Amino acid sequence: MKKNVLLTLVAVCIFTTLSAQKTACSDTQCRAFDFWVGNWEVFAKNGKKAGDSKISLILDSCVVLEEWTSANAQKGVIYKGKSFNTYNAASHQWQQTWVDNTGSTTEFLRGVATSGQIIFYADNVPSVNGKAFMRRLTFTKLNDNEVRQWGEKSDDNGQTWVTEYDLDYRRK
Repeated sequence: MKKNVLLTLVAVCIFTTLSAQKTACSDTQCRAFDFWVGNWEVFAKNGKKAGDSKISLILDSCVVLEEWTSANAQKGVIYKGKSFNTYNAASHQWQQTWVDNTGSTTEFLRGVATSGQIIFYADNVPSVNGKAFMRRLTFTKLNDNEVRQWGEKSDDNGQTWVTEYDLDYRRK
């Protein structure tokens, strides 16, 4: 009888300890990009539909996964891509890796989150002509049903920026 009571007490203590522990990605900084999670229709500033995007939490909610599909074919191909977004606790930075069905990859290794906004930077993006440039990618929560994604490029180490695209994500 004493053995059963002792085992029960030990089990309760272990369960209580495990329940009280936070998961690896539960702190506030890791949840800063949750505003983007959902199913979206995406539009360019001219009002034309650019594509659809499904944003999910994966890997115990440590990664924000984007699954993008363009609305129209470009050079005969429906453009598809995925981005993997995560908070790197060691560097205290948000990071994004973009991959797509054209063989392109962009690594945004610096990212800063503020309330309702994340800005990513890719410092050394190779171009077709061999000259590297910078990219800045800003996500802004406009409201619960709308997020702006603004992509920019700099050829002069961030002194000036030119818009590559400006997209409006509207929740389905």
